[in-house]
Amino acid sequence: MQFAGKVVLITGASSGIGAATAKLLSKLGASLALTGRNLDNLKKVSSECNVVPQTDSKTSTPLIVTGELTNENDVKAILQKTIEHFGRLDVLVNNAGIIFSGSIENTSLDQYDQIMNTNMRSVYHLTMLAVPHLVKTKGTIVNVSSVNGIRAFPGVLAYCVSKAALDQFTRCVALELAPKGVRCNSVNPGVTVTNLHKTSGMQQEQYEQFLKRSQETHALGRPGTAEEVAKTIAFLAGDDSSFITGATLPCDGGRHAMCPR
Repeated sequence: MQFAGKVVLITGASSGIGAATAKLLSKLGASLALTGRNLDNLKKVSSECNVVPQTDSKTSTPLIVTGELTNENDVKAILQKTIEHFGRLDVLVNNAGIIFSGSIENTSLDQYDQIMNTNMRSVYHLTMLAVPHLVKTKGTIVNVSSVNGIRAFPGVLAYCVSKAALDQFTRCVALELAPKGVRCNSVNPGVTVTNLHKTSGMQQEQYEQFLKRSQETHALGRPGTAEEVAKTIAFLAGDDSSFITGATLPCDGGRHAMCPR
């Protein structure tokens, strides 16, 4: 119960890595604020989380706050409702993200803006609002980045740029908040079995081929699972990583270390 008494806000918690992180942290005793766009999915994830006992003999079920992270008023409401409900914030997990395929020749400015607004600008905004509360608790920030932030890959240009920016954001924020006792790190997954690629427009047959190719592009011979990434997030968010800040930690089956031969 290493997260007992701690309040964790997770974005993009309605599916994939966010949902897996919510379920894991609830088992470890965290009180959760879950946000996303799909209310039904958030309710389902919430129902699969442990109910956390509180010191006043009450119980804490996850707080659900729907919203669009590219909407500034929604972002403000997400943070405000979390603080109003729990009175504190100990961990911020910036997990929500989107991906589009496209190169410099065919990625429109509109697609670029959508990706940067979701993957970077909204993270900047929510983190900025959360920092005063994290300073009070000497809390932690975990940003869900990607191996695409560490290495270059063709065909997903805007996504790679957004994740590289997120990694630099992580390092800069870590240095700025270290004197105040707040840590900030990124987890950098490789291909992970979630619905991210299919919601971006990849057809089922393409997705199956994509996962099969992952056996060759990852040193461990397979894609990762959302649960494996969630365990890495829990490590970075918890006291076991108390001397780690400004890190970009790959959880990618060795993909970041591979070079074609």
